[in-house]
Formats: sequence, C-alpha cells, structure tokens
Amino acid sequence: MNPVERAIRAVDGFQQRHTVLAFPFAVVKKFGDDEAGHLAALLAYYGFFSLFPLLLVMVTVLGFVLQGNSDLQDSVLHSALAQFPVIGDQIRSNVHSLSGSGLSLAVGIAGTLWGGLGVMNAMQAAMNRVWDVRKRDRPNFWKSKIRALMMLALLGVAAVASAVVAGIVSAGGHSPFTVAGGVVLSLALNLGVFLLAFRILTARNLTWGDVLPGAAVAAVAWVVLQTAGGYIVGHQLKSASQVYGLFALVIGLLAWMYLGAQVTLYAAEVNVVRKERLWPRSLVQPPLSRGDKDTYRRAAIAEERRPEESVSVRFRLGGAAGHSISGRTSVASHSIVARMSGTMSARSSTTSETPSAA
Repeated sequence: MNPVERAIRAVDGFQQRHTVLAFPFAVVKKFGDDEAGHLAALLAYYGFFSLFPLLLVMVTVLGFVLQGNSDLQDSVLHSALAQFPVIGDQIRSNVHSLSGSGLSLAVGIAGTLWGGLGVMNAMQAAMNRVWDVRKRDRPNFWKSKIRALMMLALLGVAAVASAVVAGIVSAGGHSPFTVAGGVVLSLALNLGVFLLAFRILTARNLTWGDVLPGAAVAAVAWVVLQTAGGYIVGHQLKSASQVYGLFALVIGLLAWMYLGAQVTLYAAEVNVVRKERLWPRSLVQPPLSRGDKDTYRRAAIAEERRPEESVSVRFRLGGAAGHSISGRTSVASHSIVARMSGTMSARSSTTSETPSAA
C-alpha cells in the first residue's frame, strides 16, 4: 500500500467512525449514486415549461374566487412570484388570465392545468428514485396524476398563506421583532409545504418523523436561498445579459430552478440516509462498508418491475489486487438472482480469485 492510499484510508477510517462526518458524506454519496444531479436538471426543465401554464391557471382561478378584490389577487400572485428573486416581476408582466366563458373556459383551464403537471410528475419520479421504491410499486398513470393535483392544490394554499404572512409582516412595520416574526412564519410555512410534499409525492408509507429532518433542512435552505437569491440570480442575469440579451431571463430562471431542485433532492436524501441508516460510506473500496452494501442492495431491488419478479443481492468477501484477505487476494463481486414465476431463472455472478504472494 503506497503512502497516498494509506493516507486516504486513514481519513476514510476517521470519517466512518464519526457520525458528524459520516452522515453528511453518506448523503452526498447517495445523491451521486442516484444521479440526482440529472434528476434536478430534469426538474428544472419540466418546471420551466410548467411554470407559465400553472401561473395562467392560478391567475384565472384567483380572478373568479377573489372577484372584485384586485388587491388581494395581486398580493397572492406577488407572494407566489416572490419565490423567484429579481425575475419575479418580469414573469408577472407576461402572465394574464385565460379568457372565455362557460365550457370553453373550463376546457382551457383543464388543458392548461394538464400541461402544467409535468413538474409534479418529474418530482414524483425523483422522490421514488431517491427512496428506491420498486418500479412495480410506483403509482400508475392515474394515481400519479391525482398525487400531482393534490400537490398543486397544496402549493395554491401555500401561496395564499404566504400572502397572509406578508400582510401581517407589512402591518407590523420594519421593527426587528416583526422581521424576526416574518422569518419564523416563513420557516413554518416552508416546513409544512416540504413535509406534505415529501409524503404526497413518495409512493411509500412514510411517517411525519421520517420526513421531518429533510423538511427542516429544506425549509431553512429555502429561506437562505431566497435571502441570497437576489445576488445569485442578479449575478447570473448580469453575466448572461452581455451574451444572450433577452434570453438572459430564461437562463436566470433555469439556473434558479436547478438550484432549488438540488436543494430539495439533497433534503430528501437526508431523510433516506437517516431512516435506512445508510452510513457510514467508504471513500475507497474494497472493502465495502455496511452503508455501501445496503445502498447497492436497495438500488438493485428497486429494479423489480413485475410482481412475479424477485431480485436478491449477495456480496462476496473481496479486496483489491495486492490486498490480502485470509491468505488470498480477491476482487469484490456480487450476484443478482432474478426469478420469474418459476419459469425463468437468471443468475449473473462475477468472481475472480488468485493465490496471494507468499
């Protein structure tokens, strides 16, 4: 073992023995194992194309529900668009209610709403991927749409509640106590939204305690993002405007959505790692840590697509070349066995063993 590897293994051993280091490292590694960066990009993509249809529906519905109270309509819409620092006002200027009456308006609202469900469907897929929900247990087309509609209704209620919070804070002036109270209320509102989102959008029977830590992390992170969002998005727009001109708004919006999606998925990973005890994880392999084995086992079992299919995973004792274990040098391997109703049996196994040097 060379000095560099010895030093890395020493650091690895230290972080595995200390939960304060092992847990966050396990969260980051699980995020990478799930390719959550790609999932966040997908969420940003669907979020971008779902945003304007959903805002059209929101403005139209507010026009009916709050008819004659334009101030409250503007307050609710402003609270929703406040989630997008700097660019929220520019989005507002391009959103208007749907026109028409009777059946044609209802059809227009339904069609626009249907087109805006993409981001919720993508969020469900991401949550089920993060939690390693077996593909055969994931909701079908109609169940997923119902979950998406429930989540959209929740976000609508959250927008109204946010407007109420903003009104309370504005009425109290700009004293330190009022500002602190506004931050606390915003945290509580965000916590409630993330608690419900993590449960509604995951096809698994989770308790409030299962999703509370990640929801708390997401709530705090979102408040921090909104506080620093003006600088982040403003800097992005300033850089992009010099090159892309009018398309800078699109760049800034996509960047903000991608950042928000990453924060949300990291928070979800916190819940998974904590509930399933997927730590410690190893920096270098072999050997695989208990957290490594549990993570890889869950990922393999999640590929079950049919009730007749069963996937089992085994890990054989092994080590890297030159690493002696019981007088032999082995290459780590695993075996996955799939059985299809007793009519099909497939087994894949890779093993290499050579005698160690005397």
